[in-house]
Amino acid sequence: MKFKDMPYERVDFEQVAAKLKELIAQSKAAKSGEEQFAVHEKFYELDGQVSTLYTIANIRFDIDTTDSFYEKEVEYYDEQIPGYQNMVLEYKNTLFESPYRAYLEEKIGKVAFKNMEIARKAMDEKLIPLMQEENNLVTEYNKLIATAKIPFGGEELNLSLLRPYLVNSDRSVRKDAWAASTAFFVANMEKLDEIYDKLVKNRTAQAKAMGYENYVELGYYRMGRNCYGKDEVENFRKQVKEYLVPFATALHERRRQRLGLEDLMYYDSSVYFNQGNPAPFGTPQEILEAGRKMYSELSPETKEFYDFMLENELFDVLGRKTKRAGGYMTYMPVYNSPFVFANFNGTSGDVDVITHECGHAFQGYISGKDPIKEHAEIGMETAEVHSMSMEFFAEKWIPLFFGDRAKDYIDMHLEDAVTFIPYGCMVDEFQHIVYENPDFTPAERRAAWAKLEKEYRPHMDYTGNDYLSQGGFWQRQGHIYASPFYYIDYCLAQTCALQYKAKMDQDYKTAWESYLKLCVLSASDFYTNMLKEVGLNSPFEAGCLKNIVDSLG
Repeated sequence: MKFKDMPYERVDFEQVAAKLKELIAQSKAAKSGEEQFAVHEKFYELDGQVSTLYTIANIRFDIDTTDSFYEKEVEYYDEQIPGYQNMVLEYKNTLFESPYRAYLEEKIGKVAFKNMEIARKAMDEKLIPLMQEENNLVTEYNKLIATAKIPFGGEELNLSLLRPYLVNSDRSVRKDAWAASTAFFVANMEKLDEIYDKLVKNRTAQAKAMGYENYVELGYYRMGRNCYGKDEVENFRKQVKEYLVPFATALHERRRQRLGLEDLMYYDSSVYFNQGNPAPFGTPQEILEAGRKMYSELSPETKEFYDFMLENELFDVLGRKTKRAGGYMTYMPVYNSPFVFANFNGTSGDVDVITHECGHAFQGYISGKDPIKEHAEIGMETAEVHSMSMEFFAEKWIPLFFGDRAKDYIDMHLEDAVTFIPYGCMVDEFQHIVYENPDFTPAERRAAWAKLEKEYRPHMDYTGNDYLSQGGFWQRQGHIYASPFYYIDYCLAQTCALQYKAKMDQDYKTAWESYLKLCVLSASDFYTNMLKEVGLNSPFEAGCLKNIVDSLG
């Protein structure tokens, strides 16, 4: 079904609560594992309906953040979803505590039960008011960013539409664009500080209510980390500082020389070539059609997936002034339909949507066919492997998008993939510092970020920009506000994607078969086990990053 034709009605959570209570009673009364699983299949159907309607409302609001109808719907779900999550936890407790657990574990997997155990540590009915407030604050941040009105070049642009000027081949243009962007954040700095301060204190209060010292432990549970923890992540970051930061610094120096610049400034941070970064040619529709050719040739599975996406109009990629910034893939279970949301702006990022977000969507389409719905509940560290690796698998078809600048794009993409990891780790360490020191003032948070910049991105030169030099850059990173502790997942996944890059350079077919196997496995096993099963090294293993640097160097 086309997205525009998908019917929407507000979820009646009173009715949903009544149905869940009935399912809870039926689950407790089951006389066998088979009977209890039959009840669980009814839960799949109910939860899929709730998730689908909730997702439709959010997408339609993101498409136009001035739509008053869907704005009210999102506000409604911000209030109701925490209570629903608590009801779902109550239902899943009947499985977790079931006398037929051995049968159920065999049926839906041990990972599912580990995730239930984590969910019990991450949610309690007493948190509902705080979670409602948290949702409202995140929505407030998203709307503030989405509705930015930035005067530039005689136009009024939002942050997404300003993006092409930030990477313009003319250095003076991008310097002015960065100044315009910075002016927006300076003007809204106190409001952004206020929202974040409330979020930090809110999340800390949730953690305290659950008996935790601070939000870090609760945040890890919320992210569903079921086979690694804070110590493993910290060790990974140490490897990044030891091996990847020096390598990334050398890549930045090589870029400075390529650009012929005496100094690499902050407004040069995303520019790779004097003639400008390679940009895709063609209209947005032509880019989508080039994607069709690519996925048709890549594999039968990707052809089926991409044809489904186009035929059902499951892309909204045109940048508009009232559209939410950024991009994502989401999923509507009732229709087994992924949805890709983005803001095309004429930069190479438009093609990244066709590769990265479609990597997510492809995996979602594959796992959606699995009758065991828990197998689709992948952790973000796994989900991002699918997206970031697809970026590399697409290299064969990059000439479709960039013509004679295809090699420039491929080189730029590899450099960007490597140099991203230190930045992503910086975001993660910053959040650990913030939530371990919830009473930090805004100035202390900025000082912490500025210190981390010197450790992870020593090449960055913010001379002339007081806001950025004093540690304000983090306010641009939406994940810090909306999805605490998510960002490290990109780094872990990029480490795996770089391994796939090395594998496909040696044997593309074998590398693809490994990737497809990982997509099919979804969440049927633990992250570290699945990596081993498909022939990848865990990012947490000693020597993993050193080996990657050696292979790339």
